[in-house]
Amino acid sequence: MLDTAFVAGGAGATANDAGRSLPIETRGLIYRIDGHHLLDNIDLTIEPGGITVIMGPNGAGKTLLLRLLHGLIAPTAGAIRWDGGALTPERRRRQAMVFQRPVLMRRSAAANVEFVLSLHGTASIERCQELLCRVGLEAKARQPARLLSGGEQQRLALARALAVEPQVLFLDEPTASLDPAAIAAIEAIIRETQRRGTKIVLVTHDVGQARRLAGEAIFLCNGRVLEQSPGQRFFAAPSSQAARDYLAGRLVY
Repeated sequence: MLDTAFVAGGAGATANDAGRSLPIETRGLIYRIDGHHLLDNIDLTIEPGGITVIMGPNGAGKTLLLRLLHGLIAPTAGAIRWDGGALTPERRRRQAMVFQRPVLMRRSAAANVEFVLSLHGTASIERCQELLCRVGLEAKARQPARLLSGGEQQRLALARALAVEPQVLFLDEPTASLDPAAIAAIEAIIRETQRRGTKIVLVTHDVGQARRLAGEAIFLCNGRVLEQSPGQRFFAAPSSQAARDYLAGRLVY
């Protein structure tokens, strides 16, 4: 199964189209399984620009929220609006998502990127080389993707997502289990992508990473949003006890 960077995004849908897909709004968003509320009455507005970091303890609903926003699954109740409307196929093509464990095609690094480009009618040797260069894999272009290191595989997943020129890039713990050098490389790509105009929505458990990257922080606990505030304010003075405990490394129930 291929990650949805293969199907999200498209030719002519560039990050510089800006507000045509944003803001993303959720109103009364609920996701329930067997009567258990995994997400409960989520009201959020995610504005264009910058990096929004979603944090919270295990089981808080972070990845689930990301998948709902991306359109992989449908909510039990409530609404998700992109620029005031539904997540239409056109808006779907203006976003991409990179998962914690990317599943790569059993081809070379270049062929992985070329496949995405060909799906969207933008395939060219020059474009493929440009994307591999952006993620620091130009020297690995002909190497089988399955032989890349964990950090290199994640950078390849980012290259595939960037191939669709997304306005919004969802990232689900893209640096989990990576070493410090690999984390630094991926964070540099995230920053550069944001500078080019793509909105970044990042789920992470790494508090240090969140401090480095967050322009805005969203804190979830037990399926509810307890805080949404500018990153500096959140880390300096979180308003909820759960967030204070989380940032201090204490268990949150």
